[in-house]
Amino acid sequence: MTSRLDALRARQPDMLAALEALVADESPSGAADALATCAHTIGELFTDRLGSAPTLTDDLHLVWGGGGPSRILLIGHYDTVWPLGTTAARGFAVSDDRATGPGSFDMKAGIVQLVEALATLDELAGVGVILTADEETGSFTSRALIEDAARAATAALVLEPSIDGCLKTARKGTGMYTLRVAGRAAHAGLEPEKGANALLALAEVVVSIGSFGRPDVGTTVTPTLAKAGTASNVVPAEAMAEIDFRVAVPEEATRLDADVRSLRTSVAGTTLTIEGGLNRPPMPASSSVKLFARAQACATRLGLPPLDGVAVGGGSDGNLTAAVGTPTLDGLGAVGAGAHADDEHVVVSSMPDRAALVAELVADLLRDGHDGHDGR
Repeated sequence: MTSRLDALRARQPDMLAALEALVADESPSGAADALATCAHTIGELFTDRLGSAPTLTDDLHLVWGGGGPSRILLIGHYDTVWPLGTTAARGFAVSDDRATGPGSFDMKAGIVQLVEALATLDELAGVGVILTADEETGSFTSRALIEDAARAATAALVLEPSIDGCLKTARKGTGMYTLRVAGRAAHAGLEPEKGANALLALAEVVVSIGSFGRPDVGTTVTPTLAKAGTASNVVPAEAMAEIDFRVAVPEEATRLDADVRSLRTSVAGTTLTIEGGLNRPPMPASSSVKLFARAQACATRLGLPPLDGVAVGGGSDGNLTAAVGTPTLDGLGAVGAGAHADDEHVVVSSMPDRAALVAELVADLLRDGHDGHDGR
């Protein structure tokens, strides 16, 4: 274990170079050509360190296996929230043990650490990797791939970034509603009475939905985006709003859905249409408790600082693996901060240590017959 950690620390410059290459390949969700370019670079990293490249699916997801059925599943994503051109204004840089750049923390450093971790293992049979291209937009094309792989696995390790160095042991379920109101246009000055104001109707509904949250049980409901109208002197014929919601317990998703779909508008001549719903079920603490204990033991054996775990409001593909019953531990990726923010950064000196933790945890699971349910 000490030799593994020492070997990974010696490779820190190589890990940093690999991270720089991945950050340089911008990969915003939905940008097919850019994603394909980044996938090729990831493939070269796998080939160099592990001897073979992942398979690229039609939806641009990357799938790799170490041989035989994949019972230990490592999951991540290589799409980012940053639009093309971001690196021209704010490219990769390293200063004072911080590596910055769009996508560095969420989660390209995690990909580098994943590959380096596996490269230290003598046996990779039973290990599988999925890196998706649409996690940031809801995992709509990768969901079935992830769920099918998870059902065949006994443990899922998610290389999403940590939070303040803590692993993520529980996540809220996440979803989105889109509210659309159809009304009738009219001149706002000459004959507004002939219109049916979709914006007024939308405002009425949004005010109502704002009261549907229950913070006491972890349910939040947040209007995030709204659009209406075509011109300042026209009664709006159309209006829409998007509503982000998070739930800590599955029953709240059912309750909230019923409340939202019961909404009506009292503005004459307008109609309300509701789209969306729960996208990712909650990842309960029970799904991670034994894997987290194993990770803590691994950190101790490696001589690393004690690990802490935390429940978070954001969702990941770990929600999906936990929902099909697979023990799941999240936040095993980069240490740093600023996901989705201009100050996104990775603590460079932590990269080898977290790679060693992942390697030891995978090795530990392999030694015990791939069973994520059995704690130490």
